[in-house]
Amino acid sequence: MPPMSNRRSFRYLVVDVFTRVPLEGNPLAVFPDSHGIDDPTMQRIARELNLSETVFVQEAKLDGSAKALRIFTPTRELIFAGHPTVGTAYVLLNEGMVPAGTERFSVEEKIGPVAIRVEKSDPPLVWLETPPIAFEKVFSPSTCASLLQLEVNHLLNVEPQIVNAGNPTLLIALKNKELVDRASVDVKLLSHLASGSDQPFCIFVFTPTENGAYSRMFAPNYGILEDPATGSSTGPLGAFMKHHNLLPNSLDGRFVSEQGAKMGRRSFLYFEISGDRKGGDRISVGGHVTPLIEGVMTL
Repeated sequence: MPPMSNRRSFRYLVVDVFTRVPLEGNPLAVFPDSHGIDDPTMQRIARELNLSETVFVQEAKLDGSAKALRIFTPTRELIFAGHPTVGTAYVLLNEGMVPAGTERFSVEEKIGPVAIRVEKSDPPLVWLETPPIAFEKVFSPSTCASLLQLEVNHLLNVEPQIVNAGNPTLLIALKNKELVDRASVDVKLLSHLASGSDQPFCIFVFTPTENGAYSRMFAPNYGILEDPATGSSTGPLGAFMKHHNLLPNSLDGRFVSEQGAKMGRRSFLYFEISGDRKGGDRISVGGHVTPLIEGVMTL
């Protein structure tokens, strides 16, 4: 341990994202000023805090971005993630790092600039625009049933597929909420399947509901056994559900994915789909943020 005179203190915040209720949603640690923290130490801090993600705010290098975000799981850095983007955008507003009353700005991530929109409410509803979405590898229903330790007739008649907006997500549609709650990932089979892929992928299971979807997400290869709320997978979820006509017809473009209920951290992730992006749909993902902890880490 370095002498006390050589140690530095860094302020950080913990917020619960995609919820209005403290101790629900997905917790996120944010270091508003990470100047002086090197990359290996960022990774060690993320492992120490052991949340799904920890964000380190830096000065932006891209013109037009308010700040740059470095996003770490306990085991790796991500090029994009949803709940860290929404949660950090809220922190930037709350800390005065973005001018009060700002309704639109962008943050710089490894994937590039991510657009933020703030919908006035109490508390505000913070939206991100999902990066371009790609439909990638398909998997057989029988393989995915084995992966989830379910029967093949538990799946909807929809071919499971990896859909990617920065974090590859294998989307698997099930017949009802009870089956979503029963799903359990066979980690050995997942490791075998992932060994043939260019990068790790997470498993997103869901069933359609009258408002959107009821869902769970598993990411053992990212050091996250189960994630309470996954914004980077919710854009792909919307695209996948639209492609397979799984969205409710009664709603006018705004849907909600309820996630994390099985693990006691109920989250509500809103998503909107519009066709005004060149080459594909524009999908925004939004939610509320609840501040929880203010602390200091001394290194």
